[in-house]
Amino acid sequence: MAKSLFYFLLAGICEIGGGYLVWLWLREGKSIKLAVLGWLILMVYGVVPTLQPANFGRVYAAYGGVFILLSLLWGWQVDKITPDAFDVIGCLICLIGVGVIMYAPRGGI
Repeated sequence: MAKSLFYFLLAGICEIGGGYLVWLWLREGKSIKLAVLGWLILMVYGVVPTLQPANFGRVYAAYGGVFILLSLLWGWQVDKITPDAFDVIGCLICLIGVGVIMYAPRGGI
């Protein structure tokens, strides 16, 4: 499970960080070099989920919840937008879903 959580964290950092660099180029008028770096990081993001020990649909469904957490943390630390109670509650609901999707024992219910 630790390895899987690491891959989720790495994928999130790559996707959000790469996307942010492209955002800075397009929306903030920063250097095209940031966009190129962002695109390279986004390509790494495309590879990282393949390292997960589950099938594609399950990995990407669960990653959605992790992405929500990491996006809120990114916004809080980088953009200085503090998550409110509804952000936290919504995120917790999603993370419970991540746990069920990725780590629940499989077999008949």
